[in-house]
Formats: sequence, structure tokens, C-alpha cells
Amino acid sequence: MTKTPILKEGNNCWQKTHADQVALLIDGENYFGALHAAIQRAKHSVYILSWDIDSRMQLVRNSDQVEDLPVELGAFISEVLNRNPDLHVYILNWDWAMVYTMEREWLPMYKPAWKSQNRLHFKLDGECPMGASQHQKVVVIDDEIAFSGGFDIGKSRWDSSEHKAKESRRIDPDGHHYPPFHDVQMMVQGEAAAALGDLARERWLKATGEKLNKPSQKSGSAWPEYIEPWFKDIEIGISRTMPQYRDQKEIREVEQLYIDSLKAAENLIYMENQYFTSWKVADLLAERLQERDGPDVVLVLPLMTGGWLEQATMDVLRYRVACKLKEADKHNRLRLCYPHRDELGDSYISVHAKITVIDDCLMRVGSANLSNRSMGFDSECDLVIEAETDEHKATVSRFRERLLTEHFGMTADELRQNLSQEGSLIRLIDARQENSHTLRELDCSVSDYANQMLPDSAIVDPERPIETEKLTKMFIPVDEPKSAQKQWWKIVAVLIVVLALTAIWRWTPLSEWLNPETLQHAAEGIKSHPLTPLIVIGIFAIAGLIAFPVTLLIITTALTFGPLWGTVYSIIGSLVSGLMGYAVGHYMGRNTIQKLAGSSINKLSRRLAKHGVLAIITVRIIPVAPFTVINLVAGGSHINTRDFTIGTLIGMLPGILGITVFADSLMRTVQNPDPEQIAIFVGVVIVIVGIMVGLKRLINRKEDE
Repeated sequence: MTKTPILKEGNNCWQKTHADQVALLIDGENYFGALHAAIQRAKHSVYILSWDIDSRMQLVRNSDQVEDLPVELGAFISEVLNRNPDLHVYILNWDWAMVYTMEREWLPMYKPAWKSQNRLHFKLDGECPMGASQHQKVVVIDDEIAFSGGFDIGKSRWDSSEHKAKESRRIDPDGHHYPPFHDVQMMVQGEAAAALGDLARERWLKATGEKLNKPSQKSGSAWPEYIEPWFKDIEIGISRTMPQYRDQKEIREVEQLYIDSLKAAENLIYMENQYFTSWKVADLLAERLQERDGPDVVLVLPLMTGGWLEQATMDVLRYRVACKLKEADKHNRLRLCYPHRDELGDSYISVHAKITVIDDCLMRVGSANLSNRSMGFDSECDLVIEAETDEHKATVSRFRERLLTEHFGMTADELRQNLSQEGSLIRLIDARQENSHTLRELDCSVSDYANQMLPDSAIVDPERPIETEKLTKMFIPVDEPKSAQKQWWKIVAVLIVVLALTAIWRWTPLSEWLNPETLQHAAEGIKSHPLTPLIVIGIFAIAGLIAFPVTLLIITTALTFGPLWGTVYSIIGSLVSGLMGYAVGHYMGRNTIQKLAGSSINKLSRRLAKHGVLAIITVRIIPVAPFTVINLVAGGSHINTRDFTIGTLIGMLPGILGITVFADSLMRTVQNPDPEQIAIFVGVVIVIVGIMVGLKRLINRKEDE
């Protein structure tokens, strides 16, 4: 690697700051145990920035590791607050999209153990562009120590480094076993932790409008005594991604660091990541692979990504990127791998880590995936160490070896001996392809149907916020004749009105009364009216058409009319609203788009005619655009009314059921946990899971046809 420093403040990192100590916490058993030990030592403040959090998550799974403190996150934080009247805990969780409804804890801020604590501040963070997410995973304690990496404090994140097939402790709060999970978090002490505290306070201010003060003078240390540091007295780089949003300027430090470090690599690029869809990273790696004396490239990825939705989207994009790299690999220096264990059978290790090690000179651990989103659309935070001394270089090498010993099932000495015999990591991977515990080459192939159906990555995995006009062109590809340019004002005008109304609902004083309590009070006034069904459905239809938040209406309807009629009113109202938007799009767009698009609209029509229902189901589940915009765009295409209606019904039903039936049953169970109510709750869960499984089978069956 070049002697010229790679980390540059204001370019590929926000700042370089000093860390007294640094530890690398590999896998959940190590991270969550350290988090439990550190938070109980907090004196003044704990900040948690998360993409997902679950108050029921058990941080510690070994009884001998704790004394008299709870291990469940919610109860643990509540008890720590009870013991320390000077402590405040601030949790900022991403205001998630409906697509994650079945994966997340419902209404964690209303849990009794948390709601009773006035020094626990739980807020949802929706201050990001449409379709983007708050993806930073940062915990800061007293501005003295901090954690950052790939881990959320979520329900299915804990695992040991053994990743056993039969691990009784790997169970979620609902009592379900889940597959092995691999991730890494970095813990820092000193000025680096204070810098992450500044980052957390800035994020809190933007999300809530509330300014937090820095904690008072430190007293004592929250660093767990049993954790041995990997580094001491070293510089840490902090690289971020922040999308352009309101007064926030775009920050692409994460991307620039990938560019600079991959270009500087001399011998080996080693990466572990949940996704691999970034076209820019792929282009850089392809250039390096084409060099005669370029570095070896080893990427450790999951065999498949999470659920069926990710497998039908991100895995398809990964396949396209992999094809490009394999074509560029003229000198046989590329290995795309996944951790394989015979004992796991049909299951596999979920690689969630976001790690890069360049030669023995640079290592990064963070939240940023190798995806377009992480380069400029989602907020991210990576911590970076650039080794300058031989001791630090040896530690970077030891970190990579620690990861490889886990993947190969070897001791450190065995790994070094095998690497010496084979001459390179590439040859070691090749030599152990048939072993029962190894890194096995990843095929990455997907079905032709999935590859044909998935649109360009700019929709599923955008690198920047998508403009409405561009979104329309993605749904309706066109070759625009000059003579028809004047027709565009019709479509643009409609979409501008939709976005303007959306902005009014969200960002003007009107949003102050747009909450379930206010709307429920208004709904109570019409509950006893003889024309209640027509009134509710009419309000639903009109409100959805003018870009009023449909999800808020569903919540209000559920709270007012209960799960049965709440579901009925919500689904009928959503369908009517969707059809009204479809009709407007049909009227405004059919002739206009036909003139603009020429022959290309006919190709789209044939494609939608063959897969119309599945196409609508997909755009209903994937949060690529507001409800109203999807209706208008679909109406302007050649998809027929029947497919649009069926697709909308199937695509929205799981989310509506999740909000109405599940939420209502859960609240009743919490309020009155008798055997009958618990049995009803269990039945509700079974029905909802059945619908989700049925939907998955439907899509899989369509893929096979």
C-alpha cells in the first residue's frame, strides 16, 4: 500500500480523532455482553441511534455473566435508570416503513417498563428522504466510550462465534429459533467517543428539534474491565453517509473512502458484507482485477440475504454485479464466498457484518453496506483505522485472521500454517472447497424470471433521493419525441400537486393535529351515525387521493372501530382510494403517455399483462413511492383494472392486518392477560403469519411458472 495516508478529513472522513482504547467485538455474544456491562456503569447519558430496536431483546444469555440486573433490554434500562437518578437514556429509532411491520416490535415506546420512566426519551426518526432510512448503529455512554458497527439491538441479532446448528440460546423474544448471525461492532474510548456523542446529539436535534447538552465532567470509566483492548492510543477516522435533505447537504465520505482505499490496495482486499450491489464499488474492483499485478479480492457474503423480499431484489442486483466482476477477473484473483457448515443443513449463516481490511494497513467496521443506498441515500457511520506502526499493522492482520479462523474452523496457528503452505488466501479457499466447515464459493445465480422482473437498481437500491419525474420514467420507460414535449406538463402538474399535498400534511402546522389521538376523537363523532360505513370509506378514499397519510388513517380506524371493522373499512377505503387515483392516472396519462412513449409503452404493457398482479404486489410492499403516486403511475400504464385491484388487495392486506388486528389484540393482551385473551392473541399471530407465508408461496409459484 502507498505510504501516502488514505484518511483525509473533510474528504473521505468527517474527522480523525484520538482513541485511548479500541476493542473489536465479533458476534453478538461479545457485543451485547459488553453493552450490558457498559450501560450499567453509565453516569450521565446513554445515546442509542438505531435502525431497529426491541425492548424484549436479551443482551446476555449466560446467567453467570450477570449479577442482579435484568438481561432483557427494556427491563435492564429501566432498572439502571432506577438506580441512578442522574442518568438519562435517549433512544432514536428509525421510523420504519410498513414493509418491516412483521419483523419489528410493536410500539416499544408504550411498553410499561419504559413509559413509566421520565428519564427514558424514546423518539422515532423520520428525518430522511422518502424511501431512505436512518441506518447508523451507534451507542454512546457519557461521551467516554462508544460503540459503532453493524449491530442493531434487535430481536434476532444475538449469536456466539461458534454459530452452532443447535443453539438453545439463539431464540427471539417470541420464542422462535432463528439462523446463525454474524456481525462486528467496534468499541472506542476517549475523544473518538465524544465525537460520536456529537454525531448523536446532532441527529437528535434534527429528528426532534430538541438540543441536548454534552454530559458533565466524566467520573470513572464505563469500559468493562474484562475486555482487553486491541489498540491503544490510536487515531480513528469517522466516515459518514448523509443524504441531501432539507438543509442537510449530501455527505458521501463512506463512498469516497471505498474509492481511495480500493485504489491503494496492493496485495489483498478482504471484505465482509450483508449486500453487494454497489455499481461504483463493482466498477472499482473490476478495474483492479483487470490489472496484471493487482490485489486479490475476497468477499464474504451471505448465501442468501434475509427474507423473500430481499432475495427477490437485492440478491438479483448482487447477481448482476457478480457477473460483471467474474467477467473482469482475467487473472483468477476474485473469490465471492459464503460461510458454509455441513451441520447447518438447509440453513446458513446470516452475514450482517460491514467490514473491509486492505492489506495489513487499513480496516473499517461500520454500518455501511456495499450497496448504492449506503453510498448516498441512507445515513451511515463507519469507524476506520489506518495502521502506521508495525504493531498496529500486526493487529489489523490479527483481526482478519480472527474472522478467518471462525469461517474456516481453525485455530490461529492452524490458519497461519495453512496460509503459508498454500501461499495465499485465494488458494486456501480453493483447497478447502469440499471441507465441512469452510468458505465456499458463492454462485450468486438467480432465476431468469426474477432477473427480468426486477427493474433497474435505481428503484430498489437508489444512491440518491428519487425525483418524482424520474420515478415516473422508471415505471414508464419512454423514448420522448420532441413533438410531444408539451404534453409533459399534465403529468408533472399532477405529481407536483401530490407532492405538495404530502409536504403540507407532513411539514406544516397541520401535522400537529395529524395524530391517532386527535383523529380518533374526530372519528368517535361519526361512529354512531347510520351512514358510518359510507362516511369512513369516503373519507378514506378522498384523503388517500389527496396524499393524506394513509397509514395514519388505518391506525385511527383500528383504534376507533376495532380489528374486524377497522380492517374492513381500511381495506375497502384503500381500494377505493387506489382505484380513484388509478382512474385519474388513466384519464390523465393513457393518451399522453402513449404519445410520449411510442413503441416502448407497448413493450411495458405486454410485460405488465403477463406479470401485472405480481408487479403491483411488489410496489405495494416495497416503499419506493407514496401510495398516491403509485396509483397515478399505474393508471397511466397499460396494467388492467383487475390486476391493479388484486395486486393492491394482496400487497396491502398484510400491513393493514398487522396494524389493525395485531395491534388491537396485543394491546388487549397487555391490558388483560387472561388465558382466553392470550389464546386469541396467539390465533391472530398464526393467521397473520399464514397470510405472509401464503403470499411468499404465491410469489415463488409465479417465479417458477
